[in-house]
Amino acid sequence: MARLEGYRAVVTGAGSGIGRAVVRRYLAEGANVVAVVRRDSDVAALESEGAIVVGGDVAHFATAERAVAAAVERWGGLDVYVANAGLWDFHKRLEKQEPAEIDRGFEEIFGVNVKGALHGARASLAALRMSRGSIIATGSNACFLAGGGGVLYTASKFALRGLVMQLAKEFAPEVRVNGVAPGATDTGISGPAALGQGERAMNADADRMAEMQRHMLLGRVSTPEDHASLYVLLASREESAYVTGAMLLSDGGLTISV
Repeated sequence: MARLEGYRAVVTGAGSGIGRAVVRRYLAEGANVVAVVRRDSDVAALESEGAIVVGGDVAHFATAERAVAAAVERWGGLDVYVANAGLWDFHKRLEKQEPAEIDRGFEEIFGVNVKGALHGARASLAALRMSRGSIIATGSNACFLAGGGGVLYTASKFALRGLVMQLAKEFAPEVRVNGVAPGATDTGISGPAALGQGERAMNADADRMAEMQRHMLLGRVSTPEDHASLYVLLASREESAYVTGAMLLSDGGLTISV
């Protein structure tokens, strides 16, 4: 039997990378999925795979509200909210940012990486309490140590780890709150437009990918699919019934190798 048969899920940042891999894995495991995307170009492919698609910016509460409503209206409830959408900052150092860039970059990165998860948690709470479901946030090895990005990205991921821990306390015992912390993933994650990085993609730089691989104990950079099983594990009431407040590393040993 599929591990998530009949589960009802929302996955943000579903257009590519880890979010897309989680959507595909959830569908394969029998779940019904609302996929949240920013780009209209992602809609047709996700719908063809069996997901319901909601477009919008996760930094706005209305996007999370519409996604949860879509699941409740279609399937009668919600079992898991995956707050996956994220922005990277390509290691942009503080001294390279003008004060106005700091303001705009902070608002954009924290808006997606932190506020997006807060909005998702608030919008989904009532439905998840009814189903005794769970929230899963996508963290990073940068939740635990410096060097996984620049100052804004690293600060946002430390904040996200704190958010997971605090919400696990606030929402217990009805709703479990956990995270997955990938590291060095072959993904097209982009940066904030405020820092001129909106059209950049992490995996477009071959030298950057080679440098990341050099630090991996397992000898390679991960694929988005390498992380998807942890999202299944944390969603499953049977397989992770006693796990909450955790941020599970999925980084090929990067955190202990640097």
